[in-house]
Amino acid sequence: MKAANHALVVIDVQNDFCPGGALAVAGGDEIIIRINGLMDRFATVILTQDWHPATHASFAANHPGAAPFSLATMPYGPQVLWPTHCVQGTAGAAFHADLRTDPAQLILRKGFRPGIDSYSAFFENDRTTPTGLEGYLRARGVTGVTLVGLATDYCVAYSALDAARLGFQVTVLQGACRAIDLNGSLAVAQDQMRAAGVALEV
Repeated sequence: MKAANHALVVIDVQNDFCPGGALAVAGGDEIIIRINGLMDRFATVILTQDWHPATHASFAANHPGAAPFSLATMPYGPQVLWPTHCVQGTAGAAFHADLRTDPAQLILRKGFRPGIDSYSAFFENDRTTPTGLEGYLRARGVTGVTLVGLATDYCVAYSALDAARLGFQVTVLQGACRAIDLNGSLAVAQDQMRAAGVALEV
């Protein structure tokens, strides 16, 4: 087991992000076996869960005439308009059936505020509204986090960058992640993470 001060954060391994889901990430289900095997090596395991109301402002369907994956301007900046996904209480929002959930001490839901999206496990997309994860980790004496899950270039990368900004030691296991790679977003995210001191491992 890793030191008690290191946490595994499993990002959004939900049905809608896996093959067959509303916002499927290619190969999203392929990482589950590895993630399950990692859980017993960490004293602290956290799962995040996208948890949107049907009226969420990031859904293209809630912007008449807008196409999925187009950009909109929100009060907090540019926002990709996504296909409707991970709606609260739906099968798509549920964790993938093969994912181990029992080892998790915390399940953190994000994106539940209708007017603002939340990629990061630490902050809403305004970069200032906290989810509470930082306080939870600090109260448990955690100083380092390893991130896995979906998708590398969005929720994983945003979480990694915020964790580094907050002073945590951050590792992203890229082999236990999969990317959307929208218009080259994976390479951009990797460059940003490296520049922030995030360790990118296989």
